[in-house]
Amino acid sequence: MSGSPVLDRLGDLGVIPVVVIDDPSQATALGSALHLGGLPCAEVTLRTETALESLRILAEDPNLLVGAGTVLRPAQVEAALQAGARYIVSPGFSALVVSECQRAGVPVLPGVATATEIQVALEAGLEAVKFFPAEASGGLAALKALAAPFQGVRFVPTGGIGADGLAAYLAQPSVLAVGGSWLVPADLLAAQDFARISDLAAAAMQVVRNARGGSGQAVGA
Repeated sequence: MSGSPVLDRLGDLGVIPVVVIDDPSQATALGSALHLGGLPCAEVTLRTETALESLRILAEDPNLLVGAGTVLRPAQVEAALQAGARYIVSPGFSALVVSECQRAGVPVLPGVATATEIQVALEAGLEAVKFFPAEASGGLAALKALAAPFQGVRFVPTGGIGADGLAAYLAQPSVLAVGGSWLVPADLLAAQDFARISDLAAAAMQVVRNARGGSGQAVGA
């Protein structure tokens, strides 16, 4: 759909674990847990001082599709790519961040919440964007309204979505994938309950398969 193998792969998976991790020693076990749950993907948000180190450890697994989230400045793009990120996600639209990603040849999903921001993304040559914060911006109803005039744009709704809302978002043809922090919650990371994280990933992938007629895949990227 996109001409980008990475974005196509995200679309195949249908769901993206949004990870806030402050202890790099947990990264290897987290990657294994996501694999075990059939969801070899992670968006590591750059919200902690050690996020890049955790990203680097996760990215050492070639079958794990790792991206960097909460990228706010162009300099962070280079740092994330050096750590092994294969895609970049921003909470809002930054022309400088998008330009840097395009220069580097890496897919970028900038955050949008309005029709104007979507038009700016289109003018920048993008076909996929992050709808953020999804629930606070009107949820599924708002996404449907925004998608209607922008045929061909694919959305990654993220923000406030839980397991119970996954299927409804995936049912929308304009949705590429759904981002969610519920897959790697802070309390389970703190407790090192990686078995439960695997269970959450497996449950999400079952929802994807049900919603898309079996298109959700559980193999490596």
